[in-house]
Amino acid sequence: MRNSFKYIGLGLVSLVALSSCSDQFLEDKKNYDNANKDIYNYVSGCNGRLNDIYSWCLPTVNDLTWKYPSMGTADLAGKSTEEYSGFSDFVNPEIQLSSMSSTNSVPDFIMGTQSNIQEAVYGRIRNINDAIKGISEGSISQAEKDIMLGQIYFFRAWCYYNLFKWYGGVPIVTEVQDPVEGVSNPRQSAKAVKDFILSDLDKSAKLLAAKTMNGGWTGKDYGRVTTGTALALKGRVLLLWASPLFNRANDESRWKEAYTTMKAEKDSIDACGYHLYNDGGANASSFSSMFCTTSANPEAVFVTLYNSVVGDGLDNQKNNTWERAIRPANAAGSGKNTSAMLVDMFPMADGKIPAGTGTYTKLATSSDEYDKDVPFLNRDPRFYRTFGLPGFRWAYKGDASPWNADNPSDGSNYTLWNYTWYTDVNDQGNAESGNAYGADNLLKSSRGVFVRKKSDDADANSPAYTFIKSNEGKGADPYYSAAPLIELRYAEVLLNLAEAACGANQLQEAVELVKQVRERVGYTGDCGITPAATSDQATCMSQILYERQIEFAYEGKRFDDMRRWLLYDGGANFSSIEGAPASWKLTGWGGNTCSWLGFKPFNGQRRENMEFRLADKYGVGGTTFASDPLYVEACNQISTEEGITVAEVKQKYTYYQVMAKVRPAGVNLSKSELSEQLTTLAAWYKDNLVRKTRKGDNRDSQHTDEYINFRPNYYLLGFPQGAMQAGAQLQQTIGWQNYTQGGANGTFDPLAN
Repeated sequence: MRNSFKYIGLGLVSLVALSSCSDQFLEDKKNYDNANKDIYNYVSGCNGRLNDIYSWCLPTVNDLTWKYPSMGTADLAGKSTEEYSGFSDFVNPEIQLSSMSSTNSVPDFIMGTQSNIQEAVYGRIRNINDAIKGISEGSISQAEKDIMLGQIYFFRAWCYYNLFKWYGGVPIVTEVQDPVEGVSNPRQSAKAVKDFILSDLDKSAKLLAAKTMNGGWTGKDYGRVTTGTALALKGRVLLLWASPLFNRANDESRWKEAYTTMKAEKDSIDACGYHLYNDGGANASSFSSMFCTTSANPEAVFVTLYNSVVGDGLDNQKNNTWERAIRPANAAGSGKNTSAMLVDMFPMADGKIPAGTGTYTKLATSSDEYDKDVPFLNRDPRFYRTFGLPGFRWAYKGDASPWNADNPSDGSNYTLWNYTWYTDVNDQGNAESGNAYGADNLLKSSRGVFVRKKSDDADANSPAYTFIKSNEGKGADPYYSAAPLIELRYAEVLLNLAEAACGANQLQEAVELVKQVRERVGYTGDCGITPAATSDQATCMSQILYERQIEFAYEGKRFDDMRRWLLYDGGANFSSIEGAPASWKLTGWGGNTCSWLGFKPFNGQRRENMEFRLADKYGVGGTTFASDPLYVEACNQISTEEGITVAEVKQKYTYYQVMAKVRPAGVNLSKSELSEQLTTLAAWYKDNLVRKTRKGDNRDSQHTDEYINFRPNYYLLGFPQGAMQAGAQLQQTIGWQNYTQGGANGTFDPLAN
């Protein structure tokens, strides 16, 4: 028998530790395996089912999959944006995604692991439906039912939202179905799915209002979803529905509905205790510390909590791995390399876009000179909290030398020095050469420019991780991080409302909302907003999208924004999709969102990386820690100054003591005065370093540049081969071939009502 999107066998319900176990969500850790309907007659049993749903449905720090949204890694989503280089399958010009084969298959965001109820998309929905039915029919009090059902309805909406944004129309299943031959669930229109999601979110908001609209959850319950969480996700859904991806004719009524609804419901979000996080520290310290605040955080509207428990398979261990992923290798991490494109696109200190980027042509260009050789001068305060460049402090709690004796040992004074040198002079100007070696024992792990966003910076807050060396290799060694993961934060609530206001032609209100976000990081007055944003809708929308790109960099939001605004080709190529109806043509926004926004289409571009290598005067070095040509030069200088041999210099001083004599102190972002430190570092760069372009996106076998190519049928995905085999009665999306019908063109129109 072939199952058509119906999942069975709830019987086994494993109660795993909720992601918020650090706050003791589960007081009663009973075993709910082999659970039956009787559990719904007890608060503890209902809580067990609810917590199981949390555990399976909360976002995690993982690459994009059908289970979890992107969270800022160099995954399928991140590598389809300006944030990372290296072609993802979505933008690779050499690959055309297929629904007919497992080779170059369109990603599966609809099926998951069909044979495992917890690992299948609709398996999770089935579990949720069972919990809704069981709790509704159980004998606990109505007040207790309302609190639990309010949370469960949110997660059903969350599951469907993560289908809706990829496919538009999907099967809607609201009951626990038995495996009866011939039962199937047809795809519903995108509008029907949207309405269903909104209905569940309204139920969630209403049921949770009495419990959460007086400041939100407290104590051990902090981290649970609230009325505000439901309404914030509702705003995101309304915004998606009004966006060009689903609103090809720019029906203004959708924008007005989004605007009036979101504006009316913002007070309810605020009543749950949410607002912009601001610690009052220097140089946008809030933009760092808010991601690592383990106590109640007003910014965190939808959050996954973690702990720093060390163990090996313990049911209460839930560690955040982001810190370990972004820290440099000489601080026991692995590091993530940002693209030069995003570094160069970030605003200048006056809030305006740097000259020469050519990306947002309707936005005002900064009068501050942008010197690419010292890209940290005069930048938006968030720049320093987003990127890690040579010469900036990046303090942590601990000592990395147990991993390698050559590593810097004083984490509390750690400064990133990831400049490079080469072993062959011919490689110094070769963008494809991989023969660079990084200072301070980074060697082959220098990473050019590091992603620093969401880092647990010891200069900004009390670290939420335990940095230790374990010989047992347990858990998240070396970073047992308790930093939370924020999927939806209050800044997005404001910018979602700003975008809806702009779409509804409330331009002044939209600009004021953007200002609120910028004021949090230190902007004043007009906050660097392009003056025309208050009078020209396209400029206003462009300003908002730019703000979203900067504010949410490396949070997994950019790819969704680029898809819903059709920023790869402006939506100009839907007519090339075989079988696409006339209604798919973009008739709003002048027929091209990129032209209307003044945004350079992402298709046809490429992303490179950058690094800072030692200047030619230092020559080449070797492959070892102490072969850094700057270190060699410094030893020679000290030898001359003190009248001792180089060997005696190395005996008298450690490597790091020598380097402290020839490198400036690391820029300390916790000091209120930054300009003097940056000027000093810039002068050192000019004397000692050269910005070098490193190959980012692919080149072909002839070393010829290749360019981003996101195809128009990727905006709304088709079902892969496996999903079509499992659901043979399902219609395939227009623009994709139907595996079960011998490759016939898909007939399902997600945009049809």
